[in-house]
Amino acid sequence: MRGAIPGLPSPAAYLTRLPAILQEDEFLQRMMPAFDDATAPVLSVLDNLAAYLDPHLTPADHLDWLASWVDISVDQAWTVQQRRDIVAGAVALHRRTGTAGGIADAVRLAAGPDSTVEVDESGGTAWSAKPGGKLPGRDEPGVTVTVTLPDASADGLEARLTRVVRSLVPAHVPCSVQLRGAKGGKG
Repeated sequence: MRGAIPGLPSPAAYLTRLPAILQEDEFLQRMMPAFDDATAPVLSVLDNLAAYLDPHLTPADHLDWLASWVDISVDQAWTVQQRRDIVAGAVALHRRTGTAGGIADAVRLAAGPDSTVEVDESGGTAWSAKPGGKLPGRDEPGVTVTVTLPDASADGLEARLTRVVRSLVPAHVPCSVQLRGAKGGKG
């Protein structure tokens, strides 16, 4: 809570806004600082509102609230920096939701910057250069995401990444996530 900052000065003390005759009143000199103390945190937040709306500048305790604005379900296992990056890139990610590139970008953000992501998908539309020719892709829809990480043994990582992928592909499309260690072995 921003109000729990002791000694936060008010940018415009209420006592100085009163008529001169009231500024000399002893009771008002004691009472008006209480209003300054109560409104100083509100004025401070309003003065710095742009910083509260920037995911890279907002206080960590506001990130979850900011994530809700861009329809991101925050995973508590993500680091603060991962949360900031995901919230900052949310609009661009939403624009590409359901595409192979969008899935790869979202999984890369959730898995961490050291990850390599490959998306194998059956394709949504297909065409052939030859009339009556065989269409590319598979008949059965499906998405398989392979993530290569330096340490693929993190607890619950596969389940978290599966939730991310599941939120990005259409409901009728089966999906799976495979983790591999950086040396190519199964994690």
